[in-house]
Amino acid sequence: MAEYYDPETYPQQWNYLQSGTIIDQYMIERELAHGGFSSVYLARQLEDQVQVAIKEYLPRKLAHRTWNNIVVPNNEETLPMFMRGRALFFEEAKVLASLKHHNIVEVVNFFQANDTVYMVMTYDYGLCLDKILHRKIIPATESFLTTVFGLLLKGIDIIHAHQLVHLDIKPANILIRADNDPLLLDFGAIRKFPSHPSNHRAKVLTNGFSPIEQYDNRGRLGPWTDIYAVGATMRACMDLKIPPASTDRVKQDSLPLAVKTYKRKYPEYLLRAVDWAMAIYPEQRPQSVAELAQALSP
Repeated sequence: MAEYYDPETYPQQWNYLQSGTIIDQYMIERELAHGGFSSVYLARQLEDQVQVAIKEYLPRKLAHRTWNNIVVPNNEETLPMFMRGRALFFEEAKVLASLKHHNIVEVVNFFQANDTVYMVMTYDYGLCLDKILHRKIIPATESFLTTVFGLLLKGIDIIHAHQLVHLDIKPANILIRADNDPLLLDFGAIRKFPSHPSNHRAKVLTNGFSPIEQYDNRGRLGPWTDIYAVGATMRACMDLKIPPASTDRVKQDSLPLAVKTYKRKYPEYLLRAVDWAMAIYPEQRPQSVAELAQALSP
């Protein structure tokens, strides 16, 4: 018999795994972050007490957690979508486990439990770029931008070499460690390219950072798609605000060129690279990470 979810009587604390909960070989310490499809927890390996980050598949519009931590679909209608999402999450974990690079979050384990799936990642210390910008902790100097994004592009190049696109590059998904060493996080939107439209999963879109082809089911995704997001993230570092949405820019582009706006603050090569990466139409952007990396070299 199907179990139905009544949001009026559903205890809020069941949304998240509680501190001290043991899953597989890990003990949950606290929640780190959560989104519409998953939650991320700080945990410890029971054997050696090493801290890790654990990502749990729990799409809150499709499923909920019962009192004994089992994750179940909200009703029979959401069951197929929940099952498909769970399978995709597991595939994401397998793909990430094969991507090894210093500037990409490392998946060290993945397993099934509580009728859902979990991804175990190394836990790195640092601060996400969106918080750094919001609090103005580190000034976005030429040195900061070329260091962070030069290293980040090395990791993105590995992703593209595997015929994958990240599709969710933005300040909130870039952890800045010591010495301005970036780590790219959250691969929940990752997708093969080229991909057939019928294979498209639910879109992950972030206004200001997602390019126009990402909004279009027939849009051709590729390295240029991530490159726009990198350019928009660099521009956000300069402006200290989110750039206009690409869907607004295609109607009327209100974003002044960086090469004009910041000509007295940054060298021309850097500004031209940002403007090139943020070209509205895919064919007008760098077509590979190598092209953008070269443009970012003085």
